[in-house]
Amino acid sequence: MANTTIYCFRNDLRLSDNPAFLKACSDSDFLLPLFCHPKEELFKSNIPRIGIHRQFFLRQALDELKTVLNTYNSDLIEVYGDFAEEIKKIAETIHATKIIFEKIEAPEELDQENSVRNIGINVESIWQSSMIAPSELPFKTTDMPDIFTDFRKQIEIKKIKIMPPTPKPSSVPPLPIYKLHFDKRFNPDYKFTPKKNDQNLNSSFPYLESQYSGGEMSALTHLENYLSLKLPHTYKETRNQLSGLHFSTKFSPWLSIGCISAKYIAFKINEFEKKFGANESTYWIWFELLWRDYFRFLHFKYGKNLYTKNGLNKNLESFKHKEENFNIWINGKTGNQLIDAGMKELFFTGYLSNRMRQIVASYLIYDLGCDWRKGAQWFESQLIDYDVYSNHGNWLYIAGKGTDPRGGRRFNTTKQNLEHDPTDTYKNLWKEKSINILN
Repeated sequence: MANTTIYCFRNDLRLSDNPAFLKACSDSDFLLPLFCHPKEELFKSNIPRIGIHRQFFLRQALDELKTVLNTYNSDLIEVYGDFAEEIKKIAETIHATKIIFEKIEAPEELDQENSVRNIGINVESIWQSSMIAPSELPFKTTDMPDIFTDFRKQIEIKKIKIMPPTPKPSSVPPLPIYKLHFDKRFNPDYKFTPKKNDQNLNSSFPYLESQYSGGEMSALTHLENYLSLKLPHTYKETRNQLSGLHFSTKFSPWLSIGCISAKYIAFKINEFEKKFGANESTYWIWFELLWRDYFRFLHFKYGKNLYTKNGLNKNLESFKHKEENFNIWINGKTGNQLIDAGMKELFFTGYLSNRMRQIVASYLIYDLGCDWRKGAQWFESQLIDYDVYSNHGNWLYIAGKGTDPRGGRRFNTTKQNLEHDPTDTYKNLWKEKSINILN
């Protein structure tokens, strides 16, 4: 009997350094590459789960992936609906013998995996989204240190070597024969469609420009450009700036949907250091990638506990979420010019600097008295680089609901103004913009 495999792409929209897809190619006689979009209802509300910016960036990446697979005489089949139900329907149609996909250790994605396993076909999920593989850690993920500094020190003591990325497959098995027409471009009807006049020079990540578009080719080109300009040597000095194209690495949008892997970036940074020298800034890029790993591995240890109102904080707090304050926050109408500028940038471009993310998150929690989970939900909707692990981990950190023993991180907006926008340059970029989200 022929081995007929469904490979379901998730947050790994690439062929380079994709061990799971490489395995699917080597183990199969026939292979059906698939991407399953969520149910359409998740896109049609005032706070859609996947907002317009992320959906457009995803569309760009999927179109490129489909084109690349076509060069292998393969294809990318797209469906939308319930993850397990759609896979089951297709598996029955093509008589699939195996299903392979990337493992995601977040609650909803684990529920999806369990539902697929109940179909009754062999399922293999493969972890591949971290810079460091769980097997390389000096501890079990379930026993990892809670404090990031302790986590980092143990990693540094072990001196884990970043292995070379895996190559693209030399060939892709032929498509199985199928008759159902389930290949669709998913383009929901949005109230707001990005146009180039919205993605103007004010945007720190102008994804409507080809060099910042979704897809593996753009990701690899951006990394090469970043290295050729020797920007790794100055990253730490500029990373807290509020806007611009080169103040930060801008790897996160491509990392979020897997157009490039963290391991590939770390490997190329290591090569850069060998050729041009290491300094505090090149170390700091690795440091930030390690933070990304840390938030991932915490899910192995705490799982759904990270998603409760009090997170890992055992001291139960009773407070009433102020919905009216949340509404002025998302509409950029708090009256605090720095906060409002940040919320406008987020809405109109799908991007926000790390510094501004921390400032607006702190303001929502501590100045407006709102539930941190509502802020995490808004970021999920708006951010082009939304990543379930990092988004949740950072909101927990600011709210004092995670593993940091110091408690929450409240930012003084007056101090942040003086330090990061003393001449009002950033605020003036967004002063004339206006948001009107109905709630």
